Amino acid sequence: MRKLAIVTGASTGIGFELASIAAEEGYDLLVAADEDLILAAAADFSQHGVNVTPVEVDLSSLSGVDKLLGELEGRQVDILCANAGTGTGGAFLDQEFSRIEHSVNTNITGTIYLLQRVLTQMVERGEGRILVTGSIAGYIPGAFNAVYNATKAFIDNFTDALRNELKDHEKITVTTLMPGATDTEFFARADMLDTQVGAADGKDDPAKVARDGWDAMLKGDDRIISGFKNKLQVAASGVVPVGILAEMHRKLAEPGSAD
Repeated sequence: MRKLAIVTGASTGIGFELASIAAEEGYDLLVAADEDLILAAAADFSQHGVNVTPVEVDLSSLSGVDKLLGELEGRQVDILCANAGTGTGGAFLDQEFSRIEHSVNTNITGTIYLLQRVLTQMVERGEGRILVTGSIAGYIPGAFNAVYNATKAFIDNFTDALRNELKDHEKITVTTLMPGATDTEFFARADMLDTQVGAADGKDDPAKVARDGWDAMLKGDDRIISGFKNKLQVAASGVVPVGILAEMHRKLAEPGSAD
């Protein structure tokens, strides 16, 4: 039986590219997204001759995660790419709280529940690999994208702690992928196309970001910051006062800043 990889947020962007790599390398796939586009994506992955199970599910809820894992039907998970995430741009006070809640529950609650469920299985058998999509945004106070950046700060911090807790399990690895602005559907879905960062050319290629993350995961690296300019931003975040960082982010993410 082939090894199995779970990839969440696999309908587009980085998740689609991660699932494509897994299929190319001979992994059966359990792929998830909260839109029916996951069915078309699954058809693409299956062209590599692997078995693909697509699940259209909202991973912001515990029941959604349970529904996804119910599709395993007893199979072990060799790789988990916990990539699903969402954000909402604009001023915090102008946002519908339901969208804020959905972002927090998708990026944090659903993600860590999925990690706990899958890692429990991996620890029981003594091996497995995890790739979690964080972000360099977690290092920057995200004016006009405050909730998203804060959720990624949680994920970046949480995975650092989790690695330490699992350090005695030599065959279990947790790698954090930290991209910067990437050419995906994120900015359209977050209503940020009128912002400087949303409209900018030269965003990172999701295929390269995914390959960087996949390769780092297979090597067992703790974390990977994809892209040289993103490495510089993270380095700067350690020395630049947070007020200045927030102001810099405001110029990139404030609605209308693309004009």
